[in-house]
Amino acid sequence: MKIWKCSVCGYIYDESQEAVPFEDLAEDWSCPRCGAPKSAFQIIEGEKTATHVKSTVADTIVEQLVAYGVKRVYGIPGHSNLPLTDSLRRHPEIDLILVRHEQAAAYMASAHAKLTGEIGVCMSIAGPGATNLITGVVDAATDRAPVLVLLGQVPEVFLGSESLQEIAEVDIFKIFCVYAEMISHPAQTLKVLNLAIKKAYSHSGPSALSLPTDVLSQPLEEPIWPPEAHYFKPDLYPGESIKKAVQAIQESGRPLLFAGWGARHCGPDLLDLAHHIGAPIATTSRAKGVVPETDEMALGVLGSIGNLFAPKLVNQADLVIILGSGFRQKNLIPDIDIIQIDLDAARVGKTFPVKVGIVGDTHKVIQMLRKELPARKIDPEYLEKIREANAKYNSLLEQDRQNLNKPINPGLIIQTLKQHIRDDAIICSDVGDHTYWLYKRFVCTNQTTLLCANMAGMGFGIPAAIASQFAEPKKMVVAVTGDGGFGMAGMEFTTAVKNQLPIKVVVFNDGKLKNIMKEQKEYGYPEYRVDFPNPDYAHLANSAGGFGIRVTEPDLLDEAFKKAFASPLPAIIDVVIDPKRSIQAVHGL
Repeated sequence: MKIWKCSVCGYIYDESQEAVPFEDLAEDWSCPRCGAPKSAFQIIEGEKTATHVKSTVADTIVEQLVAYGVKRVYGIPGHSNLPLTDSLRRHPEIDLILVRHEQAAAYMASAHAKLTGEIGVCMSIAGPGATNLITGVVDAATDRAPVLVLLGQVPEVFLGSESLQEIAEVDIFKIFCVYAEMISHPAQTLKVLNLAIKKAYSHSGPSALSLPTDVLSQPLEEPIWPPEAHYFKPDLYPGESIKKAVQAIQESGRPLLFAGWGARHCGPDLLDLAHHIGAPIATTSRAKGVVPETDEMALGVLGSIGNLFAPKLVNQADLVIILGSGFRQKNLIPDIDIIQIDLDAARVGKTFPVKVGIVGDTHKVIQMLRKELPARKIDPEYLEKIREANAKYNSLLEQDRQNLNKPINPGLIIQTLKQHIRDDAIICSDVGDHTYWLYKRFVCTNQTTLLCANMAGMGFGIPAAIASQFAEPKKMVVAVTGDGGFGMAGMEFTTAVKNQLPIKVVVFNDGKLKNIMKEQKEYGYPEYRVDFPNPDYAHLANSAGGFGIRVTEPDLLDEAFKKAFASPLPAIIDVVIDPKRSIQAVHGL
């Protein structure tokens, strides 16, 4: 007697218990559980039933992920990824983190990759689950974060038949992924999976795999590939270009270091180089906090959401050394010589000419420059200009601290946050008017910042905070969001509650899409459809099992932060702010 298994839902047809041998069933017979055709069934001989299969394609995928150090997958289970979901359930070293929406899952995977440099993983079902991932996956693509996207797919036997939830996943995701492929046979699994991971790392972007349900269930007993024998990080030591850079720096009178995302792990060495050669440091928004912004050599963020004074100080330089950034806003740099350092050769000189281009690891180049360059002092006149600018900047911060007007001034929230946040905290910013206040007015000492930078997608803040708290459980993690971003991803707060993650969420609640309102005004349009009837977010937090506190009075803000930050629970500080107060309008930016 034979045993047959439905490759779609796993239903077992055991001839020893059925009246009719499987092969004698009518050709139009279908699976009594899921309706799959007779052709979707596979024979399992004798006692070798489904429960006795040692390993499946799904099991092998999970084992390989664990070998790469993956500890969690963000996503939602469903019909087309159930074999993978069950493999995750059974493996003791990895977990599936259930989210409310697949966009949040992709944001979490992207945030994990941005924060740690290690691959982030998200998964979805076919059809709407896959399309819901796209915004977060594109965030990983544009911010160059290594992410693996596992897409459930309808059974291979149904592909091309316009089956329920069938979409051309590979065609869609290959547009913005560095690699996209379908695993259509067990023998492909390890080759394709390892290539997807290697591509994600080497190209600093997302890879996507389409996984038909029936293929996931098929047996595969093949040893996983040890990563140490198959994955190797680039190890570039540029020589001749370093000599050219050293000469250019020695010939300059006022060199300036401009650090981007590629320099995010180089803080101490970068600051040491700055003091060694007398070169102040400006950063991109993504690299905010890479060096303490309280240091005399730190100019803060340069760019549209950056420090008000940074562009003026950058214009005093006669050489700019760009470290780990493509930097789109070249108009903020004077027409002077540029040295550009990046691991990606295509980004060096991509949009503007450079005097010296160095293709290599930013951290290693910093260390090489430090070794080759003699010590020198910063130009005294330049240093005095920096000190004057810092004094004016600190005056603005003090004005924010003293501003107790009603409705609450957004600047007061930032200075109160600064007063209570830990030095080693991680700040995950959503996108909105609050982003300008945070990046222009928060002075990083040793904090790390995360942002959906190039896509500028709303809804990033809370998912990023959740992923960051998983990755760094001992650190304080704060999400700063507006009511617009909270409306898109706020229910992920319950994900934090479920997983006992004590993230802190600061909501700038003005009942508006203020950035859109400002754009309407800027381009001469009347204000239209930018208002929200917001609920009480503090009540939402409390009802979900977290801690919530609503603030409408400026003199109660300090106590609210104390209570929320002291709570062991996930917390929301819902601050009702002045809907008309705009940092751009105030300072003419």
